[in-house]
Amino acid sequence: MTDLKRFEGHGVLVTGAARGIGAAVARRLAEEGGRVLVTDRDLPEAEQAAAALREQGLAVRAFGCDVADRASVEAAVAHAVDVLGSLDVLVNSAASCTPDAALFEDGPDEAWARDLDVTLTGAYRCCRAALPHLVASGRGAVVSVGSVNALQDFGNHAYSAAKAGLGSLTRTLAGHAAARGVRANLVVPGTVRTSAWEGRDAALDALRPLYPLGRVGEPEDIAAAVAFLASRDAAWITGTTLHVDGGLTAVHTGFRTALRGVPATDAP
Repeated sequence: MTDLKRFEGHGVLVTGAARGIGAAVARRLAEEGGRVLVTDRDLPEAEQAAAALREQGLAVRAFGCDVADRASVEAAVAHAVDVLGSLDVLVNSAASCTPDAALFEDGPDEAWARDLDVTLTGAYRCCRAALPHLVASGRGAVVSVGSVNALQDFGNHAYSAAKAGLGSLTRTLAGHAAARGVRANLVVPGTVRTSAWEGRDAALDALRPLYPLGRVGEPEDIAAAVAFLASRDAAWITGTTLHVDGGLTAVHTGFRTALRGVPATDAP
């Protein structure tokens, strides 16, 4: 729980918010006073997440939204404006990540299309539907959730390409919307302990030494960064990419470890 109240009177729509990072973002912005619409393709799970937050006295509602469907997105945005009174913040957290085929050339078109449609085009649909309302609010902000997969090869070809495209979308939207008073930024998480890693604690433990800060991320780490970029504390920040990755992309821990004990004259 935070004592900050940076979103008092703000209407907030979060996609992919039934679980994981999206759910943590919804909680954080609601704790800071926002009126939050939790949206997800899985409506029963979204309703369960929203109900849990309402039990804590937070202003949270749920609505079913499939970001792969334009009509569904437009309905969610219209509902947000109706029940929240305004739409001031859009957080694009919905994503699709299909496991890779054993060989690159065996990857099916359907998996590629699905990951791009949900992860990249879905964010585009949401931004397009929300932008007039974000302009009208006079303090509109878009924060999208990217991935370190956009920067290096960590597998998941289609998901990685979609997240890379999300960076470009963020910059072009920032350029277009700045004169209309709307900011657009991107957070780039590393490995985050979500339900996608359920039952894979050994894998998370194996990854921990690769992170200079000594641990994988938690959803709350990403939510804190999203809250900053969505708030007026970031009023002069737009078009930027904020790495929230424990130092993974800044420091090559494997390289540094390999050099330990090697005489300096032999080091590259």
